[in-house]
Amino acid sequence: MRDFAILVVHLIVTTARLAGPEGLRSVVAESVLVRHQLLILNRGRKRAPNLGAADRIIAGLCTLFMRAARVLRSAIVLKPSTLLHLYNLLSKRKYGMLFSPGRKRRPGPKGPNQEPIAAVVALKQRNPSWGCPRIAQQIAFAFAIEIDKDVVRRILSAHYRPESDSPGPSWLTFLGHMKDSLWSCNLFRCESIILQTHWVVVVMDQFTRRIIGFFVHCGNVDGVALCRMFHRAIRGKSLPKYLSSDHDPLYRFHRWKATLRVLEVTEIKTIPYVPLSHPFVERLIGTIRRE
Repeated sequence: MRDFAILVVHLIVTTARLAGPEGLRSVVAESVLVRHQLLILNRGRKRAPNLGAADRIIAGLCTLFMRAARVLRSAIVLKPSTLLHLYNLLSKRKYGMLFSPGRKRRPGPKGPNQEPIAAVVALKQRNPSWGCPRIAQQIAFAFAIEIDKDVVRRILSAHYRPESDSPGPSWLTFLGHMKDSLWSCNLFRCESIILQTHWVVVVMDQFTRRIIGFFVHCGNVDGVALCRMFHRAIRGKSLPKYLSSDHDPLYRFHRWKATLRVLEVTEIKTIPYVPLSHPFVERLIGTIRRE
């Protein structure tokens, strides 16, 4: 009786769709697509069936004559893993188009040779106060080698380790002494299923590893949006004395600094290119991305 009632309901819905505009074409295309998928599933194979060029052409032509809502209901062959894999590929393609250089790289070895690397490291060791632009200028003047300041920065981050002459405690010791008075705040970006950018702020207690809160914002982030995200993430919580953040340009907004002054929270910047100065929140973000 139940199957008969479902059949009657489907018959009424199909009749109503046929009476609508372009209803006949949509119903025929959906029937052909579902029938073709059933033929694919009935192939004598133990593993997932391989789709040929003809299968993809038939499925693509049928979806052209169907409504978007009916396409999702008719996709009985697609698995969630297939959709997630397609989503990951589209996300990588989007970031590749946004941040990759426009021109193709020339064939040959990538990166500088050992001689410029040794010269950059030696100049930095002898002149610790010099920055990347000045080192690049001195290399170009002394050796007639055109080198960019960003290349110098990458060389120093990979090959240069300054000697610590500070008599104070280490960064991890400082974090341990702060206990409940130090929070860590960080931002990361993720993509929705339609490749729309969402910014997520996460706040956690540095000593107890307790997550204070999250908040998600869709679209671009400015000073007002950043303050709103932070207030929503820490809503109802008692404020700490210190807040640890990295050197992201988003934390340079005047509204953000003014908000911390009003809340009487002192912002502590992490050490550039030293993950140990911001360890737990970075590991949390990595876990969120993987999960």
